This record gives sequence, structure tokens and C-alpha cells, in this order.
Amino acid sequence: MTCMSATSPRRGRPTKDDTHLSRTSIVDAALALIDAEGIAAVSMRTVGRSLGVDAKSLYHHVAGKEQLLDAVAERLLESVEVHRPTGDVRADLRANSWAFRNAAMAHPRAASLFLTRRVQTLAGLGPAQSVLDVLLTAGFPADEAVHLLRSLLAIMIGTMLREVESTPTFGETDDDAIAQREAALAGSELSAVRLVAADLARYDPETEFEYMVDLCGDAVVARWERRRAEEGRAEEGRA
Repeated sequence: MTCMSATSPRRGRPTKDDTHLSRTSIVDAALALIDAEGIAAVSMRTVGRSLGVDAKSLYHHVAGKEQLLDAVAERLLESVEVHRPTGDVRADLRANSWAFRNAAMAHPRAASLFLTRRVQTLAGLGPAQSVLDVLLTAGFPADEAVHLLRSLLAIMIGTMLREVESTPTFGETDDDAIAQREAALAGSELSAVRLVAADLARYDPETEFEYMVDLCGDAVVARWERRRAEEGRAEEGRA
């Protein structure tokens, strides 16, 4: 029978060099690695190496790479600044939308995790809580508030994914590239495309996001006003 020496680590327990580890420090390291090298650089081994510990030590705190990426997404969602309703639906939605974007763009290489990862814990529901609070305070019933929340998130996430990933925008951000794109579009056989070539060739992420926020705010307010008018007519009918 082989005897275990007094200095041998016991199975299932962290070694002395990883006693400083915590879930928080591991998520910090993973996010720093993503900021520096991108999501593809993350593995249990690379995160362990950045912390100066064996990768096996990480499993005392996270189940594996997928759970670690979920934790990074959750961290970013928790960083979204919460805005309480003021009674101005359009302004409140604007504040929450920009808070969402600012949190994502604080770590652009991790933004796709923030935007696409399905977080399983309640901790990541802060942004949803903020928007629902605005809609419910405005008087929307629960079912419509949820529909509006999902629609707003879909539009906002789609707009931001175009910024952080290689999705079609037909426009460029660099002046030289804009000029080349405009020339190509102006020479197109598509008549409508030729007419808007100068605008279609240019892509400014913040301008696009601002337009999306205004459009969504207008749509929600118009729906709210229509609901109030319908309720008013119904009230008159009962009088």
C-alpha cells in the first residue's frame, strides 16, 4: 500500500498555491483575458495560467468553460446602471437603453457574450427589471409589458451585434473605406441604392443606436397613447 506524504495535496481540495482563488477572481481573470485576446482565448487552462495555478483548481469554483463564460456574461449584465422610472416613458427607455449599451461597450471583445449568452440566474435580470419597471409604471398590463420588453431587447441586441460582429451594414466607418463603398454603391444597377449611396456607404454605430432608441421610444409612447385613448372611449361608453 502506498502511503501519502504529509505534503501531498488531498484529492478534491485546492493546493496551497490556489487558496487565493475564488469565483470572483476567476471571472476577473477570464474577462481580462477576453479584453486582451478575445473570447476564443478563454479555456480553463489559459485562465489558470493567468492566475498562476493549475487548471484543475478552477473546477472547485466553476464547472467548466461554459459556466465560466456564463459567469462573465452575468458579470457584465450586473454592471448595467439601473435607472428608476421618472414618469417620462421615452426618457426612461432612453436612459436604460444607453446604460445597456455602455455596459456592453465597456468590454467590446466580450460584448457578444453579454448580448447572446442565456444567463440562468436571477442576478442577470437587472436590465429587464429596469425596463419592466418603466413599462409597468406607465400603466401597461403585465402581458404587454413582457411583449414590449422582448421586442425592445431583440431590436437593441440586433443593432449592437451589427457593431461588434461582422454582420451586414453596407456601410463603413473609415473615411477612405466610405469613399470606396460610396463609389461602388453609386455604380450599382439598383436604382434605390444609387439614390442613397452617400448615406448607405457611411456607418456610425452611435448614430444608428440613437436612431433605434428614438424609434423604439416613439413606438412605445404611441402604443401607450393609443391604449389610453381606447380606455377613455371605453369609460365614456360605460357612463
